[in-house]
This record gives sequence, C-alpha cells and structure tokens, in this order.
Amino acid sequence: MGIRHATINDQDIIAALLAQLDYHNTANFLAEKINRLIKDPDSVLLIYETQDGPAAFISLQFITQLGLEGDFARISYFSVDASARGRSIGKEMESYCEQLARQRHCDRMEVHCHERRTGAHRFYLRQGFEESPKYFMKRLA
Repeated sequence: MGIRHATINDQDIIAALLAQLDYHNTANFLAEKINRLIKDPDSVLLIYETQDGPAAFISLQFITQLGLEGDFARISYFSVDASARGRSIGKEMESYCEQLARQRHCDRMEVHCHERRTGAHRFYLRQGFEESPKYFMKRLA
C-alpha cells in the first residue's frame, strides 16, 4: 500500500475523486488527459493505494523558470476521498511530491485552490504553503 504511479486503469477512481472536487462529466476526455500526463516527462500523476483500494490522487507539473535559478512544481489536481480524510494520506502525498520537486531542482511548489475550499486552504497552510494572492486567467474558449 502507498503511493504509486497512475495508469489508464485508474480512470474511474480519478473521475470519482474529481467529482468530489465538483468536476463532473469528465468521461469524454479523461482517458486522453491521463494518457498525456503519464507520457509527459514534466508531469507526474500519482495514486494513493490503501487496503481498500485507491483513496487519493495528485497531479504535479514541473515548470522551468528562465529568470530564476530554481524551477517550481505545480500541484494541478489533488483529491483525497472523503471517506479517507484525516488519515494523513494528503500529508504523505504532498511530502512525496515535495521530494520529487527537490529531485527536479525545484525551489518551490505552488497550488491554486478555489476560495470556496476552505478545508483545503487549512491543509496547505499546515503543510507550509503561503498565500500568494494574485492570479490572472484569460479564457480562450
């Protein structure tokens, strides 16, 4: 049991965990996205496996910074099943990703977390993240 790399066979559990984050209706594109992440050398998609089966997933991207010596790692999606929360699974996964980031010469990690996810905010603050309040987005569709 513990952390392992995701495979396409994890599509259903990832979809269920995404639904817990209010990302529903991913069936039409999720398999293709998982395949892209698995093949991307600058991305990692991980699953936390318990005795009862998969209980969490996290996706992490490594981003090269031209103007700074260190690079950074971005957590793009992270979900622990509601029934498995409070068992340090999230802490273990975040710590594992921090190790991966250090191995990739990253000197920081970031995560964008919607303001309504106050429980997640508390988790990230406990893990040593700081709030960085400016984030801009332009919709292309």
